[in-house]
Amino acid sequence: GLVRRPPAGVEPASVRWVLCHMIEEYARHNGHADLLRESIDGQTGE
Repeated sequence: GLVRRPPAGVEPASVRWVLCHMIEEYARHNGHADLLRESIDGQTGE
């Protein structure tokens, strides 16, 4: 794909920001999956 410049007035995302955001999203989805599992089998994690 093509790499485009961000629109005027918009700061480009840093690799650090993208990595932190991906870690946050991954953790959030794991938490949701754990809640679903707990509601199914009734056991809580540590």
